Amino acid sequence: MTIRFIDRAADTWQTVPDDALVVPAANLLLTLAQWESVRESWPQHLPVGVRVPNTVDIETLADDLPRFVLVALEFPKWVDGRAYSQAHVLRHRLRYAGELRATGDVVVDMMLQLTRTGFDAVALREGQQQASAERALRFFPAFYQGDVLEPRPLFGRQAA
Repeated sequence: MTIRFIDRAADTWQTVPDDALVVPAANLLLTLAQWESVRESWPQHLPVGVRVPNTVDIETLADDLPRFVLVALEFPKWVDGRAYSQAHVLRHRLRYAGELRATGDVVVDMMLQLTRTGFDAVALREGQQQASAERALRFFPAFYQGDVLEPRPLFGRQAA
């Protein structure tokens, strides 16, 4: 799996301030509270994304997942791994196929676990180098135990 690195200056997804009125438009990245306030009136044809704190039971989004082009999971601290579990549930159990983006305190040391749990885009924390993150991804070309996209262990893949 390849990871796309988000350039914040060139990102096509726009956030809406918490206290602003949400006016439907393409490529809005809404907070969960904003989405809940506009869910019923959101036009089906408009691409929308949602930012989800790592404290949310991700399965509560199951009915809305087909409407999301992007789900951004938040890492408030790099040592808080609850968003990994959310990503795994989204990809493995709920079969979410849209963009899954890691945001917040995302550092280079997290890259392998991000790929193993299903993230396909990251917004690195300020000061983190994309080149270092790309190098970290090359350290392990395959995982013996499998991952969210290929759950069979390495020995099971070779025998098949």
